Parts: sequence; C-alpha cells; structure tokens
Amino acid sequence: MMITLRDYQAEAIEAAWQWMGEGKGNPLLVEPTGSGKAFIIAELCRQAFAMDPGVRIINLVHTRELVAQNYAELIGIWPDAPAGICSAGLGRRDLHSRLLFASIQSIFRRAYVLQQCDMVIIDEAHLIPRKADTMYGKFLADLRTINPHLKIIGLTATPFRLDSGMLHRGEGAMFDGIAHETSVLRLIEQGYLCPPRTWRQSAEIDTSGVGIRMGEYVQGQLEAAAMDERTINSIADRIAVAGADRLGRIVFGVSIKHCEALVEALRARGFTGAGVYGDTPKAERDRLLAEFKARRLRFLVSKEVLTTGFNARHLDLIALCRPTKSTGLYVQMIGRGTRTSPETGKTDCLVLDFAGAVKTHGPFDDPFLPGDKRKGKGGDAPFKECPECELTCATATRYCPACGHEFPPPEPKVLVVPDEKPVLSVQTLESDWLDVTGVSYAPHAKIGSPTSLRVTYQVGLTTHREWVCLEHSGYARTKAEGWWLRRAPAPVPATVAEAIERQDQIRTPSHIRLQRAGKYDEIAGFKFEPIGGAAEAA
Repeated sequence: MMITLRDYQAEAIEAAWQWMGEGKGNPLLVEPTGSGKAFIIAELCRQAFAMDPGVRIINLVHTRELVAQNYAELIGIWPDAPAGICSAGLGRRDLHSRLLFASIQSIFRRAYVLQQCDMVIIDEAHLIPRKADTMYGKFLADLRTINPHLKIIGLTATPFRLDSGMLHRGEGAMFDGIAHETSVLRLIEQGYLCPPRTWRQSAEIDTSGVGIRMGEYVQGQLEAAAMDERTINSIADRIAVAGADRLGRIVFGVSIKHCEALVEALRARGFTGAGVYGDTPKAERDRLLAEFKARRLRFLVSKEVLTTGFNARHLDLIALCRPTKSTGLYVQMIGRGTRTSPETGKTDCLVLDFAGAVKTHGPFDDPFLPGDKRKGKGGDAPFKECPECELTCATATRYCPACGHEFPPPEPKVLVVPDEKPVLSVQTLESDWLDVTGVSYAPHAKIGSPTSLRVTYQVGLTTHREWVCLEHSGYARTKAEGWWLRRAPAPVPATVAEAIERQDQIRTPSHIRLQRAGKYDEIAGFKFEPIGGAAEAA
C-alpha cells in the first residue's frame, strides 16, 4: 500500500537524503505536532530499504505508545515491511528485525546484541539529554563504536531544550543542523491543523514568590502557589463557562495533589473526568485514555503525561495550569489540541492560559527560542475583549476572529506595537491580506553566496521583498523549487538568469500577508486569483 505524501512531508524526506548525501552529518527535521511525523518516518524507512535491502534501521522513542503508533503507521503503508518491536511495555523483543521500533528503556543495553545498525531515526528528539552518561548517550555511543558511519535523523516539533538550548548547536550537540522545517502557520493555512485561540483569563497562578532551580520552577514552591483555593475555583469556573460547548478538555497541572484538586473542582461543576499521572498503572491509564477518546469522559487532568505521543483528535480545549520555564513543554502542551477532526466538525482549539505561558514563551507558532532578543522584555501586551463572545484580541484587530463582531474604529492616536503577541503570531483574516499592484524580478548578488532571485511586491506606495535561492543547494534549493512550481510550469530554472528570462510564465499573487520577524515584516503568505475555482492560498 502506498500513500500520497503531503507536500511538506515529501520536502522533509528529500531534504534529509540530500543533507546526508552531501556529508553534512546528522540532520534534524522540525515538523509541528500533528504534521504526521510517523508518516515521514515510515516513508524514510521504505525508501532506505528500496535503495539497500540489507540496511538496518532502528526507530527510537521514549514511550511504548509512540513505539506502537509509529509501528502501526509503517505497517499501514508497507504491510510486508521486515519490521519488529522492542518494548517491554508491549511485551515484544524482536531484536533480530532489520527494521526495529524500540523504546530507549528496553534497548539501551543491547547495542552489542544488535550489532549492525546503519541508521537511527529518533522521534521527539528534544527529549534526548546532551549528557553522554544517559540511556540515549550510552546506546548511541555503543552503536557508533560498532559502526563509525552511523547516521542519526531526529524529528521534533521543538528543536531546543531548557537545559542545553538548540539541539544542533554547542558542544556535545548530537545533530549538525536543521535540514527541513515546516511552519505551524503553513499547516493551519493548508487545513492540516486547526488554529489555537485564547481568551484573557480572570485567574492566573501567582509565581511571584516561586524560586528557580536548574532553570525551572522549584516544584514544592510551585505546588504551594498553585494550591490556592480561590485560584483553583476560579480556574474551574472559567473552564466550565468558556468550555461549556467543547468536546474534549485536557488540563495540565503542577503536581498530583494539584491535579486531584482540579479534578474534584471540575466534577463539582458537572463534568465527568479523571486524572492521569506518571505513576498511574498501565491498565488504568489505557482504560482512561480509551474512555476519553470515546468521549465518555469530558476531561483529563494530566501530570507528566499526555504532553507527547498522545492523539485525541476531538480534543478542543487545553487548560494550561502548569507554569513552566520550558518553551518546548509549552509548545507540546498546546500542540495536543491542534489536530483536525472532520468527523466532529472541530474548527479550533481553545487555550485557557492560567500559567502566564503565552506571555512567558511568546506565540505558539513563533515562540521565544534560546537567545531570542524578544524574550524577557516584560509587561503585558495590550488586549481588548470582544463584547459578543469574550474572545481576547490584539488591540489592532478590526473583526473578532471568533464571531465576526466589528470593533468601532479607534480614536486617532499614536499606536505602539506591542512586544508580545496572542497565542498565534498572526490572524488569517481577510483584513490581513494586502493587495498586490505589481511584481518585479531581479538578481541579488551577495559576496560569498550564490546569486538569488529578488522578488519585489508593490503594495500601494510600499514594497515588500523576498529572496528565492534557485542557485543554492540543500533545503534552500528545495524550498526555491517549491516556490517556482506553485507559480510556473516545470522544469525549475537552474539559474536566476533563466528564471528572469521566463518571468512571463510566473503567476502573480493577488494578495500577500505579512508577519513580524524581529524588527521587520516578512512575507508569510500568498493568495492567487482562482483558475476555474476557488482562490488559492500558499
């Protein structure tokens, strides 16, 4: 059985092979939660065996749930795959399979039993500690001793860690660079993910007196702050009111004690649900998750589980009741709710932020990364609340993205652009699209780099530019090919000069959309006039 890959999935696979073919080391593929990383892994494996039937690949993850999920996706695509499982939690140890799906806990001592391994593919790669004396470190070091030419491919939605920064930078980094990255906004605009949206909260856990240890809040002090009875009741009231018509709710708490208090408060307000924790027995956890997915439980409250590898498509409310300094954890928590659910008609995921997370970490689709100059500026971004549905909107919003309410025009005054943004960095509304009145193409030369194609869009009296790297290699060239093929017929020009000669073949977008990147705006989306159908967006 073959599947038709989505465009970005095919791009990611091609970029990984090109990266390794050029001898650049171990690549990272940065793909959002819900983007189908399991399909990317499966197709990478299938292509590897098509090129070399004698290859040995290990797919490595940290939980039995991910082992089962990734194995099932592969078998769905390739039923005759020479695949097996090594996971104590799943009761299997198929150590002689040429394509092995394994949990690190079950395999880290068995490198010399396995012997041959040509490639390791690691899902949720942000969970790998940089220290050499961990399970991941020891296992991969043993595999490298056996095979110095071992290739490692990492997949993650969050290519950074709280303790060591970006996964591909600094001493001891396992990966050598990002070979491909798919943006959250691209998947939202293409309809593969649903947008998160948030309301300003009437309650927030007070962390002003909570200390920091090893970069994270001190657990005991954080629990004491979170257990304030008035705050718990205010949180439960807000979840009950704002989420009254929501299908499934996940609440992330600080500790088991805190989670149990939230469970009790939500049950007191008429909701059915339960807590799921790291020490919940396997059979009980499986039962609760099945009940939730079947929509017999309306909520789950989680401590240290459900942040990765959990997939319930109907989930449409995330309550962040766990303040954290980890940007990766923040992104993973919200990402649980961004999967689409055509069978339920789900259109978005409501994020109730009781932890000050958006303020701390930035927009979900454009979070503050290690060393980000935007981080730590402080102060609350200015918001206004829709009088019809209570959605929190940026002050410059003209129409409420939830109910369409039109805000009255502001009084003339000097506007200050806020440093901080809502849960998404942009709102894809009609008012965000700018009319393009003209386009021009020219070569752009930079010392030490190949020439690129400079594209200038005229919008009224203003111009906006982008650069298409047709003469570059690697992912830059792959991205340029995608740009050309969305606008003009094949073949893709090999040079900028050829592209300019063929500029009359290039479709001109009718509109562009901008997003803020540091101090400047960059082009984030295009809309083309329809060709015998609905308008296209890219």
